Amino acid sequence: MDNFIKPPVEVRYADELAALAASDKGRRPENWKLSPRAVRTFILGGKVDTPSGKAEISKKFYGNDSLVERAIITLAGSRGLMLVGEPGTAKTMLSELLSAACCGVSTNTVQGTAGTTEDMIKYSWNYALLLSKGPCREALVPSPLLIGMEQGIFARFEEITRTPAEIQDSLISVMSDQILNIPELGDDGLVLARQGFNIIGTANTRDKGVNEMSGALKRRFNFETVEPVRDVKQEKEIIIREAEDMAKAGHIDMPVDTDVAELLAVTYHELREGRTADGTVVERPSAIMSTAEAVSVYFQALSHAWYYDDSRFDLGILTEILVGAVCKENREDLAKLRAYFRTASKDKTKEGGLWKTYLSSSKLLK
Repeated sequence: MDNFIKPPVEVRYADELAALAASDKGRRPENWKLSPRAVRTFILGGKVDTPSGKAEISKKFYGNDSLVERAIITLAGSRGLMLVGEPGTAKTMLSELLSAACCGVSTNTVQGTAGTTEDMIKYSWNYALLLSKGPCREALVPSPLLIGMEQGIFARFEEITRTPAEIQDSLISVMSDQILNIPELGDDGLVLARQGFNIIGTANTRDKGVNEMSGALKRRFNFETVEPVRDVKQEKEIIIREAEDMAKAGHIDMPVDTDVAELLAVTYHELREGRTADGTVVERPSAIMSTAEAVSVYFQALSHAWYYDDSRFDLGILTEILVGAVCKENREDLAKLRAYFRTASKDKTKEGGLWKTYLSSSKLLK
């Protein structure tokens, strides 16, 4: 684990998956590692009885619990799952968690971009072998879709709307018939999907106009919208948990300041909602005020404290990093951030302490 920047989910939570497998007596779909009930526990947390005693399963997804249940049931059937929402709402993380718990593999992935081609989704060829031996299975290089069909596991398709429409539509026949034809292999080129195969896609609503999915492809998926975290306490918990994990991975031996995490969670929540806790309206920035971005801002400030300031957290540095995060798409958002600091200072400076120091750093909003 120490040798990896970001271990796959099935490696990172191997102990929890093993504990769930040991105690799982629920009904499970063909070729799944865990029952839907155990998959839910893996994602939403809980306690399970194992031969060696009770095991604690950590909560990994903060949001709509019923959405998680619906996603699991969708994957247990024959329809694909499409997770949509604004950037930073943990769609990818949920996709990884579902794949790891159901299949034991979260890395069978296509990353959608403007340059994604059909062979990146289905299969390509080792051209040296193709020239020497002709079209044969040995020369075939399977891509995630083919791997998923042959092994009976999920294929994850990230940022599907970033992919050209004609490439997206190459999924339609596979999802309809559960068959992939490789014409070059002749009679041996018909691949039938094994039980357990399915597709999880993700798409950002901000990217909706890039390459809109066709109606035919949409009908092959059940859509679930992953909403931003609306609860400040939950957002604070996520910042703390993720920052602790990132600090551990980066060998930063410095505790996470929970008060600073709360301050940042409140800032992001109020800017996202366009309203302060006392009901005062503030102008929303055009930037995505996502929880993932808040985690990044906190961790950058934490890293600065570790490497430059002898582990002393500087709220001025936090503010400077916040400017870069909020104003990266539109410099006009700087005026909105300044206005927020002025509005927030009217009531929050009465609390003294961190808020007073934080809001006094508005002079750094340049």
